[in-house]
Amino acid sequence: MKKILIVEDEITISKELKSILINAGYEAEILEDFDNSLEIVKNSKPDLILLDINIPVLNGEALLKEIRKESNVPVIMVTSRVSEVDEVLSMSYGADDYVTKPYNPTILLLRIQNIFKRMEAKVDFYRYKDLEFFPGKGILKKGDVEVLLTKNEMIIFSYLLNNQGNIVTRDDLMTDLWNNEEYINDNALTVNISRLRSKLSELGYYEAIETRKGYGYILV
Repeated sequence: MKKILIVEDEITISKELKSILINAGYEAEILEDFDNSLEIVKNSKPDLILLDINIPVLNGEALLKEIRKESNVPVIMVTSRVSEVDEVLSMSYGADDYVTKPYNPTILLLRIQNIFKRMEAKVDFYRYKDLEFFPGKGILKKGDVEVLLTKNEMIIFSYLLNNQGNIVTRDDLMTDLWNNEEYINDNALTVNISRLRSKLSELGYYEAIETRKGYGYILV
């Protein structure tokens, strides 16, 4: 679940944003201590920041400049005047996108989604604890040890990893495999899960995939 940090001093707006994001399937957190905004941003480790340009103490422009000294976390600037939008773009503060108030929730969610899609396209590998997962190569790696995954195992692990900590049903996995034009039956899914577990065990993760009887599987 992607975590989004809301940096907005208008309480009504920040709570509304939080509700919209949670309903869309994101984890949302509101920054409340503007005296220590930079430190909170660092400690929060969000996947994306919604940053109002007019915040107290360290304004949005200054905060973004400080963030960019240490992080490339995606930032969407929130502004209320067109002139500020022009300024944000012309000065190249480092924002990935912007929205103006009053914002359209659907447009905001689409822009967030597009940023995450662009990020995923650029990522060569993902992390699961101390493992590196290279979906393009079908490789799980721990240090110098590599384990090759079949295409089906790679699709299953990708789905479980994207939903880590949440139960994934067998129907979810079957649908994802079919969407990737891998037409397997129920027995074949069981075999693939078993083989994936064995390969994770080779890397020291013996109980990474738990079975939740009557529900499905969960990557812990």
